[in-house]
Amino acid sequence: MLSNASKYAIRAVLFLAEKSNKHNKFGAAQIADALAIPAHFIAKILQQLAKKQIITSTKGPTGGFYLSQKNLDLKVCDILDEIELKNVFEDCFLGLPACGDDNPCPVHHLVNEFKHKILLKFEHQTISEFSSEIQKEGTHLTLKGII
Repeated sequence: MLSNASKYAIRAVLFLAEKSNKHNKFGAAQIADALAIPAHFIAKILQQLAKKQIITSTKGPTGGFYLSQKNLDLKVCDILDEIELKNVFEDCFLGLPACGDDNPCPVHHLVNEFKHKILLKFEHQTISEFSSEIQKEGTHLTLKGII
């Protein structure tokens, strides 16, 4: 359903929401290491998100990526809109091009409600709210170091 780019983008933004601020910035290599994802891939994604003002970046010796309050007030769907450039929640879970309510694939009715719930959450919850929920529930953005 979600591409690796989208998954990495969401994880990186939520990492920044939890760990960064104007005085505590992170480089792409630090984020890649913390989240156990490919550095070259996340660097491109972070540049794309910064260009579209989903995240903030500064250059120089004290530069890096962080989230401003304006960034934190964006919705999670804003991340997907910049990475996917289409509504991934409309695609068939099995990848069948003609799947829909009138022509369902074998799992269409099973995943349709699930996709709708995620879409609603991503459309209505801010990055800040999502980050707070992660911290409150004790969920993880990476399983690196967790056994």
